[in-house]
Amino acid sequence: MNLYNRLIIFSFLLFTSFTWAQKKDSRYEPKAYVELNSPSWLKSATLYELNIRQFSSEGTFKAVEKALPELKAMGIDIIWLMPIHPIGEKNRKGSLGSYYSVKDYLGVNPEFGSEQEFKSLVQAIHAQGMYVILDWVANHSSWDNALVQAHPSWYLKGPDGQFEPTPWRDYEDIIDFDYSNPELRAYMTKALTYWVETFDIDGYRADMASFVPIEFWENARKELEQIKPVFLLAEAQDKELHRRAFDATYAWELYSALHTITTKNTPIHPLTEGYIAEHVSIFPKEGIRLQFTDNHDKNSWEGNQYLNFKEGLKAAMVLMTTLDGMPLVYNGQEAGLERSLAFFEKDPIQWKAHENRAIYTTLFKLKHENQALWNGKWGGQLRRIKNTKMDRVLSFAREKNGDKVITIVNLSPTTQTFSLELSLKQDLGTYQDVFKAAPKSIKENPTLTLEPWAYLVLSQTPLRP
Repeated sequence: MNLYNRLIIFSFLLFTSFTWAQKKDSRYEPKAYVELNSPSWLKSATLYELNIRQFSSEGTFKAVEKALPELKAMGIDIIWLMPIHPIGEKNRKGSLGSYYSVKDYLGVNPEFGSEQEFKSLVQAIHAQGMYVILDWVANHSSWDNALVQAHPSWYLKGPDGQFEPTPWRDYEDIIDFDYSNPELRAYMTKALTYWVETFDIDGYRADMASFVPIEFWENARKELEQIKPVFLLAEAQDKELHRRAFDATYAWELYSALHTITTKNTPIHPLTEGYIAEHVSIFPKEGIRLQFTDNHDKNSWEGNQYLNFKEGLKAAMVLMTTLDGMPLVYNGQEAGLERSLAFFEKDPIQWKAHENRAIYTTLFKLKHENQALWNGKWGGQLRRIKNTKMDRVLSFAREKNGDKVITIVNLSPTTQTFSLELSLKQDLGTYQDVFKAAPKSIKENPTLTLEPWAYLVLSQTPLRP
């Protein structure tokens, strides 16, 4: 090709590039998947689910208020209150009923206290520098909710024309709403805004969120944000819910994978090549995964299947905090609770000193201070560190703005000796062993030994005293 032809081609390419820069085709431009702007206070937040009935022998708002300094000291940022509304009596389960059978969306359960006492609790939570969200039941109500008589068309009907519970579930104490009705959507949205406006709560955990049309939640989010920035958590794992409605969704697959590994002694590939690989590859970075080792619903229909993670519980606790997501503590876990709480009767937690509290306190302190472990878009991406026992040992790094954490966990009931296959020179150096508060040197391809279910959490930035 002669010089003349080369100049023609170069001029054409230059003109094409200039034209593209001047007139971009929107069809080929990348677009943000998540359109929400989550509150900045979520960046390093931890979550605590609180069952008011069982939290204390009194089972009241006032009793919860007394415990707030301890929760703050453990490193809790957000208190999630299970439903606080009056409970239906018709077709009630047990003597006290389910919190999720709501009789009045604008009322407070008198068993817990008065509206003024609830307002006092919210103010006390805020005074501790924490936030509070309510559990919201939008999919169904109790049979004796006033809406049943006032607006029967707001409810779904069975083939016989009668009200019916959620299909295929043992939920005989509730009946489902029909969200094809605009008036129902308006009522439920106004009820959501009422608690934010009147009591200054900071958001909601949406029960059975994916059972309610997504456009309802998207509009509700817009109306709530006109009042204040809110945190919305969906009891679902649908990625689509993050686009315009929810800041966080449940990491059910992580929970199930870890439970299987710790109770059935299986290799860790379903965790690493399943959940984590998909999370890193396709989950929106702006979305937050809720990570947990307990589930309050286990006592109503799952029996003891998910009671605990046996000897691997502490390893699971470490992963729930150092993987990419928001850690959840269900009340009583910090006291070593090893049984299901009754769901429909009074069954208060037996509080006692337990090593779990110290583990949570250390992990949450690390999460708050080290940006690598922050939530969603604020935290560092997961980067796998290969080792010579990939079927039993999980090792990874997260790094953000000069902060780095390396987590190594033996997810097996036998002692593992292995070498780390470090491919990045920046992984070498001296770290702080977070749980021993001692320096730990990482040299090229080091050989390590971890006892059954043992873990090593290394921080390049030492924890502050």
